[in-house]
Order: sequence, then structure tokens, then C-alpha cells
Amino acid sequence: MNMLDVTKWPIFSLLDPNEATKIAKICVFGSSGNEAIYITSSDDVYAIGSNCSGCLGLGDSHSSLEPRRIDSLCRKRIVDVAFGSGPHVLAVTDTGEVYSWGHNGYCQLGNGGSTQGVVPLLVSTNLQGRRVSKVACGSHHSMALTIEGEIYAWGQNNCGQVGSGTTTNQPTPRKVIAVIGSRVAISIGCGQTSSMALMEKGEVYGWGYNGNGQLGLGNNVNQPNPCRVQMLQTTILSQIACGYAHTLALSDEGELFSWGANSYGQLGTGNKANLVTPSRVSADGERFIEVAASHYSHISAAMTETGKVYMWGQARGQSITTPLLTQFMCTDDVFSAFSTPPVTWRTHSVNQMKGSRVMNCIAQSFDDPITSDVKFKVEGKEICVHKSILKIRCEHFRSMFQPCWDESGKDVVEITQYPFIVYKAFLKYLYTDQLDLLPEDAIGLLDLANSYCEPHLKRKCEQIIRHGISVHNVAMLYAAAIKYEAKELEDFCFRFSLNHMTAVTQTCAFEELDESILKEFIRKAGQAGAFRY
Repeated sequence: MNMLDVTKWPIFSLLDPNEATKIAKICVFGSSGNEAIYITSSDDVYAIGSNCSGCLGLGDSHSSLEPRRIDSLCRKRIVDVAFGSGPHVLAVTDTGEVYSWGHNGYCQLGNGGSTQGVVPLLVSTNLQGRRVSKVACGSHHSMALTIEGEIYAWGQNNCGQVGSGTTTNQPTPRKVIAVIGSRVAISIGCGQTSSMALMEKGEVYGWGYNGNGQLGLGNNVNQPNPCRVQMLQTTILSQIACGYAHTLALSDEGELFSWGANSYGQLGTGNKANLVTPSRVSADGERFIEVAASHYSHISAAMTETGKVYMWGQARGQSITTPLLTQFMCTDDVFSAFSTPPVTWRTHSVNQMKGSRVMNCIAQSFDDPITSDVKFKVEGKEICVHKSILKIRCEHFRSMFQPCWDESGKDVVEITQYPFIVYKAFLKYLYTDQLDLLPEDAIGLLDLANSYCEPHLKRKCEQIIRHGISVHNVAMLYAAAIKYEAKELEDFCFRFSLNHMTAVTQTCAFEELDESILKEFIRKAGQAGAFRY
């Protein structure tokens, strides 16, 4: 999850600083970004704001700029929160239970009735025994995704957004089975009156309102059943995001596509013409790793593999028709600063150390020749660091700088096993907890993390490498993942290879695979059905 500063959202500007430091997750919503729910590090849940339709879940309709506890959600370990513009709210626990409250005029709370909910109540019909992992809301409809990849939908259905084949409102969760059948879904998203789903094999389906082409089907016809986005059938998609009436999709090779409404330039195509089919969006030829949008607004954002954040669409009254490079560190910052209203586009964690003077000072002391007491020499270049910080942060250095080792008394320690860019990135990570490294260089750092027994760094390296996977390098990365015992990366590379099997097997990297690795790969591919007629 991305890390950010809670104070960037206006709704939190009056919060007591001591209270702000306790916040672990936030969800900001409301017609003016004037309502919020947050979860503390001790798993207490609080609400603050205007309380429209009782959507703060406090049992009354009173607004408050002072945080108030939502007792029924405390200690429930909430992992995801979604909001509709009705407004209504859904929350998911780590055990897969779904709670709903707020406006219910269209049965969007899923409790079988249409009475407003002023406190969170368990949504049980048809979800009993199911473990939900993610929820999404449109204006007056709701969706839930289970860990098994099943999709359930309920609420307003005037445009077919529930995917039941009719336009009758759905009062309780109903499994979406038409067209998609038993296909496994991995992500869901809602526009105001439309729904999208991303499947395990990278295909995308849409249903509901299509007046602006937001379903990407090549027409403007509403769809009461899921329909596949045919123009992307040769592309393996890995992420989707829905705006008010537009859709963004990211491929597993970092290509960004957009379609739907474009009155504010939210498609990033350089004009304001709506598109009924997907169109490629580019920014300086960089590969994208994340897309962001919210059904509350007409703004889009994306991050590239080098950490650059772009935005386009309606930005505080301005229309930006092509991706604009920002100075932000994450896509969430775009929504806090430029979205109208300033809402969150996902539930995410808060950086407790942001703005900490201690952390800032430690970070700034990296590679400082004035205060350092030891230098590492790599490829003839020196990196200035501090023994105490290295020993605090890394077991390897705690051993290295013991009195019994030669390095303990040295002012300069020479490193020959790793490239300069890799070792410097590692040392900087110990000071900042951040990595600024290209995917191809992260392989070397993965090797280091494995050797130095740094599991957290290893996971960060895997994430960076995943963002850089392509048809041409996936075989090499698959072999590296096996070598360095990076199981999640190995599985990701394997699935990517299955999705692009023909192209991958034609690459030099595939030809160079070790014989034993190649045999095991072919065996696993056969088990996965890659060679069936």
C-alpha cells in the first residue's frame, strides 16, 4: 500500500495532532470531501464530518468536526472501505464480513429493504460463508469480490449496473454469473451507474450504463449483463479504475488505456471527445505501474515505474487533456490536492513518520561526509555512512562491526560483490526505508537482500521487479526468482509467461534458461493447461 500524509485532506485539518499520529487508514468521501472514516493503529474506528444520510455510521444524523467512535466497527480489523455518492458506505473486515450503512433508497445497503441505515449492519444474505476481500460502490449500487473470485452486486439497477440481466433493483447481494460464468475475478470497480470487472487471465468485462462509452464496447448501448471489452482481448490487463463515467485499464506490460466520457480531458487523449473503445495513453514513453480514478470525480492519475506521477482531467476547475507531470510522490496526492471533491480513491495506510524531524534528520544524514564515521568503497566510489545507524537497521552490519572483525576498525570498507548503484540503494534504504531503483537494477539488490537476510527489502525488490516485467525479460526474472527463493515473484513471472506463452518462448532469455528450470517450467505449464488443444 502507498504511504501518505493524512493532513493533506482538508477534513483532517482541525484534527488534534496527537490524534492524527494514531491514524493507520483513511477513507475520505462526501460531496465536498467533507466526511471521513479512519482507523487507528489500535484498531478503533472513528468518523468525522457532515454525516449526510447517516453515512458516518454513528446512529444519528449529527455532524461533527470532532472525531466520534463507530463502536460497532472497532476491533473488527477493517481492511477496505468503499463509498457511494448517494451516499452509502461499505466496510470489509479481514475475515471477509461486509458491513453497510447510509442512504438506502435503492436497496444499496443489501439488507433487503430501503430504510436508511444509521449504524453499520452485517450484510449476510448470500454472503454468509463467503469471504469478501474488496468492495466497490457506484452512486446507488454496490459490489463485492470474494477471495474465490466471485462477484456479488446489489442496489439500483435502472441501467443494468447490477449485472442481473434485468433493470429491476436488487435488494440483496446476487452473484454475477451471466456471461462470465465461473471465471475468476481479481478486481472490481464502479462508475456512477456502471460496473467493471478484471478477470484472472487479464480480460475485462463491463455492464450497466454506457451512454458515454464507459464500458468500452464500441457503442453507447446500456448492458444488463457483463460484456467483454473486445478491443483489449489480445492484451493482458492487470489493473482497472473507474471514474464518474470513464474507465482506465493498465496492462501487465505497463500500457495504459482509457475510454468513456471525456468532457474534461479525463481520458488523457489530448482532446475532449468521448471514446467508446479503448485508446492508448502515453507519457514520455514511460511504463505505467498504477492507475487511479474515483466515481466521485472526473480526474485521472497514474504512476510510472520511475515513480513519476501524472494527472489529467478536471483539476480544480481546469481541464487537462494530456497527462501532466506533477511533483507528487503518489497518486493519492493528486486526489487530495486537485480532485473535486477531494476524496480518497482507495482505502490506504497513513505514513506515521511523515514530517518527523528525527526521521528527516536521519534521511538527510545519508552520504554526509561531515558526520559519517565509515565509508564504503564500491567500484572506486565512496558512500559515507554511520556505523550506529547501520547496526541498528541491519543484522549483517551488527555482525560486521563487532570488535572481532577487521571491518570494525576500518574507516573505509571495500565492497566487491555488488555494483555501486545496488549497494548505494541498499544503504540509502537503511536510512529512508525507500527504494529508488530501476527494475533491472533491483535484481542485484534482490541478491543482496537474500544474502544479507533482509526479508522486508526482498519483498520491496520483488515489487519493483514485477513492475518491470516484459515478454523479453520474464524468463530471466523467473530464473532469478527461483535462485533467490522469491516465491511470490516466481509465481508472478510464471503467470505472466502463461499469458504470453508464444512470445516468451521465442525470446533469447527463454533459450538461455537452465535445463532443470526449463523442464520444471514446461511441467508446470502443462499442469496449468498451456498445451491443451
